[in-house]
Amino acid sequence: MKFICDRNKLTEAVTNVQRAVSSKSTIPALEGILIKAEANKITLFGYDLEICITTTIDASVQQQGSSVIKAKLFADIIRRLPENNITIEVDDKNIVFISCGKANFKLVGMPAEDYPEIPVIRSTDTIKISSEILNSMIKQTIYAVADTDVKPINKGTLFEIENKIFKMISLDGYRLAIRTENIDYEGEKYMIVPGKSLAEVSKLINEDAENIEIISGGRHIIFKIGSYSVISRLIEGQFINYKASIPESHLTQIRINTRKFIDTIERLSLLLTDKMKSPIKCCIEDSIINASCNTPLGQAEDQIDVSMTGENIEIGFNNKFLLDALRNSETDEIIMELSGATKAIVIKPTEGNSFLFMLMPMRLSR
Repeated sequence: MKFICDRNKLTEAVTNVQRAVSSKSTIPALEGILIKAEANKITLFGYDLEICITTTIDASVQQQGSSVIKAKLFADIIRRLPENNITIEVDDKNIVFISCGKANFKLVGMPAEDYPEIPVIRSTDTIKISSEILNSMIKQTIYAVADTDVKPINKGTLFEIENKIFKMISLDGYRLAIRTENIDYEGEKYMIVPGKSLAEVSKLINEDAENIEIISGGRHIIFKIGSYSVISRLIEGQFINYKASIPESHLTQIRINTRKFIDTIERLSLLLTDKMKSPIKCCIEDSIINASCNTPLGQAEDQIDVSMTGENIEIGFNNKFLLDALRNSETDEIIMELSGATKAIVIKPTEGNSFLFMLMPMRLSR
């Protein structure tokens, strides 16, 4: 294999593909990037058996072939090369020669045959969605994906498509995030996509990306983003009946300026650390929220005006969970619906139903 390509393009491709490479694996080839050189292009693959990121860039291919190169070392080398054009050659013994200007490297590669087979999805059932909308949907739900293995199903986000309505739903046992969009797709889909994969999809979406294609089939899903493809294993199992957990009524409703509420909670959070799980106490009465926090570091109080209907209430919040929901609201004002000091709190927009966030309160000590 031998090819010449642009250093900047190769650096960008390797940097992005490398995110799907295993940092430590019992299969040595998985710690590398698979490169395939064919007519006027090279294709790069990073794969950890759960997610694969692949892309193709232009190159002057003088000899077709394929090889696996240690990902981290390869990325570090090409990032520091002095000129724009890089020549890479691999001989029959998988020795890799990299030259750029007066810089030359000789590395030990691995046979392409050692690389595990990349999943292939043959389905032609494609969902097309604006990159801006998909990115917004991911960002507004991924914060509620569980980061532990207690319930593996909660480490993913449910894609639910019915009647041309696309919903993404994440939950971790303490909070729920639902993002809704209308979509031009006739069929029905129910699949659970790992949060890790969605995070990588979001990173690859840039201003140049327009529509994204989503193709699912069997146990895998593909996101096509410009010149990149993200192939992910789906999570198998039954997603929780999230609809049953959403309160059908409430006792108190408040309308509040999102930025002002965030500022208030951030100020009180200055007295909280990872080791101090004290709640933010909110006394909501007469269209005022009196917020306070009491920890071994000290005490803090703040106040914010709201529009309010219903009963007065005293409730405790986990500051991080509340801030996550508020920061992902992406609206100037929000509606909060409360049903009691121990019942789930619902956060939604003042108009429409683009999102619904829910979180459980913290018990206040008496």
